[in-house]
Amino acid sequence: MWPPYTYHHLLAFLLTFLSYVLLHSSRKTFSNVKVSISAQWTPSAFQQNGSTSSLSPGETWEENKLFADMGEATLFLGALDSIFLFSYAVGLYISGVIGDRFNLRYVLSFGLCGSAVTEFVFGTLTEWLQFYNVYFYCFLWVINGLLQSTVWPCVVAIMGNWFGKSGRGFVFGLWSACASVGNILGAFLASSVLKYGYEYAFLVTSVVQFAGGVVVFFGLLTSPKEIGLSDYSETSLRPVTRDTDSQRPLISDDEDELCDEYSIQQRDEEPEPQPKAIGFLQAFCLPGVIPYSLAYACLKLVNYSFFFWLPFYLSKNFGWKEVQADRLSVWYDVGGIVGGTVQGLISDLLGKRAPVLAISLLLAMGALVGYSHSPNNQLVNGALLATTGFLIGGPSNMISSAISADLGRQEALATVTGIVDGTGSIGAAGGQYLVSLIESKLGWMCVFYFFIIMTGCSILFIIPLIYCEIRSLCRDSQARTHQL
Repeated sequence: MWPPYTYHHLLAFLLTFLSYVLLHSSRKTFSNVKVSISAQWTPSAFQQNGSTSSLSPGETWEENKLFADMGEATLFLGALDSIFLFSYAVGLYISGVIGDRFNLRYVLSFGLCGSAVTEFVFGTLTEWLQFYNVYFYCFLWVINGLLQSTVWPCVVAIMGNWFGKSGRGFVFGLWSACASVGNILGAFLASSVLKYGYEYAFLVTSVVQFAGGVVVFFGLLTSPKEIGLSDYSETSLRPVTRDTDSQRPLISDDEDELCDEYSIQQRDEEPEPQPKAIGFLQAFCLPGVIPYSLAYACLKLVNYSFFFWLPFYLSKNFGWKEVQADRLSVWYDVGGIVGGTVQGLISDLLGKRAPVLAISLLLAMGALVGYSHSPNNQLVNGALLATTGFLIGGPSNMISSAISADLGRQEALATVTGIVDGTGSIGAAGGQYLVSLIESKLGWMCVFYFFIIMTGCSILFIIPLIYCEIRSLCRDSQARTHQL
């Protein structure tokens, strides 16, 4: 069922996986150091330091302070989250088009390294220089959102180049764990140096991310064609003419070794014509793009709400310590990793994705009802949380990775991925405000009802696709029955 993978496939898998792990680790770092940042931006930092310098407290804080109290600082940090999400969403629409028109390796490396530099300036350089400015912070976070938006469309397009539709659901389901692994890595890196100051948390993650961008630039192969290979019937490989030198990484295998492993066409053969990238509107109108984009907007809203609000909910609703709530919230990510892998494998076996998504999301609505009535017991809560993550995080990972790659033609993989994920990010950005509004006015139970409605809407948007794929499965079953 699956093509014969080589170590080139493994290298592409690992480097693209690493790219998004590093990107998500930097996002997690920002969320982990918010308390330290808000303390530094308010007079409480001076009071905690207990400094007795020759300058009076008033003079010191007239120079450096941004906000009068922690509440104002926290509101501004929340505004930065919204600024980042909206600029990230807009950037996804643009970066997907760019990725299909330029070398994916160049765009990916630029996004990783550029974002690392921006985060270093935001969190480290400004603190070292004692430069605090609200407008400058907003500007940097807009730039950071735009730069980070280049990464996801590129890595999905590269994975789509290397892994054909046969077995793609399982491979992409396993690969999409990169975001959750990045969250864990970011939490570890930040916590390990936070005692020295939040600026060192930004320093460590930005340096590691920049180094990852350099490794990607020199080592990543964006397509089998770069080593003389092309997909053949989605299950095997056939040789093709090499691309130009600008398309190959600076670190690559020896020419003789490649020739020993695969036969290369004769140099006098004409190169295959390269597909021309299609426009944004053309990609938007490809079959299935609009339904899956709208479905993902609803689903990513729910998924990101769990990411942003789950520890807060556990701590406030059950009275558990913050450390306990943080550890327990990991089970949602674990369920999402397993869900994406298992459901991707099932969709490979069926040859259809939409019915698997529909069943999972229908069960997710029931799981949300069950989790909203979870007792004050960490063991039961963790089990329900893992189940909910399996049923919600799994479909979310599938749509953003395997299905996005399925929808995009070879010449529009990055563009389609940007459209799907960009639409989802807009839904997630708007949803965070709605969650806080509903919780403050109506309580957490109504928040869960809101999640259930959004999950149901994600099913409604793909009903035509579900109907078509179920009909196709029935026809295939009848055809096999007649053959027997």
